[in-house]
Formats: sequence, C-alpha cells, structure tokens
Amino acid sequence: MRGVTRSLDVRPGVGLTANVVQRSALRFSNVVVDSPALILLKHGTKSLQSGSRQWTIQGGDAIAIAGGQSLDVSNHLSSAGLFEARWLVWDKAVVQRFEEAFPAAGRAMTGAVVLKQPSSEFLAATERAISAVCCPSDVPEPVALHRLTEVLVWLSLAGVKLSVPRALSTSAKLRGLFAGAPSEAWTISNVTARLAMSEATLRRRLSAEGTSFVDLLADVRMSLAMTLLQSTDRAVARIALDVGYESASRFAIRFRERFGFAPTAIRGHRRSGT
Repeated sequence: MRGVTRSLDVRPGVGLTANVVQRSALRFSNVVVDSPALILLKHGTKSLQSGSRQWTIQGGDAIAIAGGQSLDVSNHLSSAGLFEARWLVWDKAVVQRFEEAFPAAGRAMTGAVVLKQPSSEFLAATERAISAVCCPSDVPEPVALHRLTEVLVWLSLAGVKLSVPRALSTSAKLRGLFAGAPSEAWTISNVTARLAMSEATLRRRLSAEGTSFVDLLADVRMSLAMTLLQSTDRAVARIALDVGYESASRFAIRFRERFGFAPTAIRGHRRSGT
C-alpha cells in the first residue's frame, strides 16, 4: 500500500506522536504505557488486555489509554496485509495543567476507553495536535499546548478524563531516567546519586515493586526499541546502538527473549518457524 510511512516526533514539554506500521501480526506482552495516549487506528485490528479487561478496535476507531499501566497488546493486519496506527502522547505536565484547570471534568479513567468511529471534528482536532508536535518551527509552543489541550477537552466531553499519578513509584522514576537517555551506561551507583538514596534502599523498593535494576533497564531499552522499529525506518544495528547495545546480535537475542520474536519481524521479515 503506497503512501504508508513510519514516523516518530517528540516535542519536549508538549508531547510525542508516532505513525506505527507493521507488516506482521504480532503480540507484545506486558507493555508499559507511561503517559496518557490516544491511538487512531487506520488499518488492521488492535486488542489491548489488562487482567480480565480487554478492548478491541478496528480501522477508523480510536482508543484512549490511561498512563502508568502494563498491557498485553495484539496488532493484526488488515485484508491488505497492513497494520497502521497513529499515536498521540501527551507530556504529563500538559495533562496535569488540564486537570488543575478543569477539576470537575469527571472521574479519571483507568485502563482504556474505545471511541467508535469518532467524529470528523474530533479527528480534525487530533490532527492539529499531531501537527503541532511534528512541526515546532511552524506552531509556537503556546499554540501547540492549546491544541493538545483541545483534544483533552474533546475527550472529556465524551466522558474520558485522562490523568497522571501525583506520586510516582520508584520504578516509574527510573523508567523516566532510562527513557531519557537509553544508550547511557547506567549503573546503580549513578542512579542512586541522582535519586539521592542508598543502593540498599533502591534495591529494596524495586523488589517491593516486583522488579530489579537490571530487569527495569532492559525492559525500557527493549520497549523503546520496539517503538523505533514500528515508527522509524532506522536499521536494526542503528536501533541497537540507540538503546545501548554495541552488538546488534546481542541486541537481537535480548529482544527475542523479551518479546518472543526477532526485531525484523515487526517489519514483516520472518524466518520460517518463528
């Protein structure tokens, strides 16, 4: 299908947008969504699951996702053999300011909410917000913030209120650090220095949250790699470097251990038996 391109744009203090393209049907387990997000599905089918709750959308639908949760994600191809989805992710500060400005906007959602065939006005507002993230030279920051807030207003009118947790867990704080510089040679000592806590305290808190320093770092790197594979055309070797692996082969092994398939499978290159 012509005209389908991957893209990834980040505007600090405003948000992130990505055009995700897959040419294989794949399932991703325990994917952490750190910040509130909206997905517009263009082609294919997408299913999300959290415990006993499940949400499914088809091409033309949208889904709002609360931040700070882990989901199992399945992406299935359309009849034309394509999966394509547009993501809009708010900077947490934008959502916090909206909450403060509109405290009576309703109860904060958990999990996800499906928006079946949203209106043309809602879609137009979302496209304006996406453009504000993609084109910082054309859209001044105050206008960009207004555009992303406008989508939050549209969602609130549909009974969907996104929010962010006021107190971050230790795991969430570390995920933010790692995601900001995934290729950095992170050690527990330089992390504890930044967080102003002892190594013993950090290990104890992470253990109480069901993870460890090594596992958390690896998961952040693999999750970012998954995003880069879905939303950019960078070579696998380049993505390996971007997330802190000098060896592309070691990266591929770690990626397969995490997700159950090779990095190239996302782009439709699968060996028989995988």
